[in-house]
Amino acid sequence: MDQNIKQKSKQLAAKLILLNKQLSARKKESVMSAELLKAGAGVGAGLVRSGYAMSKNDRIAKLYKALQDCAEAKYWLELLNETDSLTEFEYSDIFKECDEMEKLLILIIKSIGAASN
Repeated sequence: MDQNIKQKSKQLAAKLILLNKQLSARKKESVMSAELLKAGAGVGAGLVRSGYAMSKNDRIAKLYKALQDCAEAKYWLELLNETDSLTEFEYSDIFKECDEMEKLLILIIKSIGAASN
């Protein structure tokens, strides 16, 4: 697995941990921020699990789960933004990282699928 995407997933998770702490300190929404943290951290966890896949299909399935977690994180970010729980910078910065992660995951999944053809 490319170390770049692993590092990006850790950076995303670290930002989400800090955001969760900030929202708690500001007494902002905690249920959605906890879900955001869970989904965002799940991206990196999925990448780690994919490195231990038993087959190519298992690896693709684990990467799809990471992709789903990424999409879910974007959903929670949008809800937090629409309820004025985030600053514009918090929203745009983290959303951009999730979007980049999503694109990288799609490229990896496609490359694994293409390698089998």
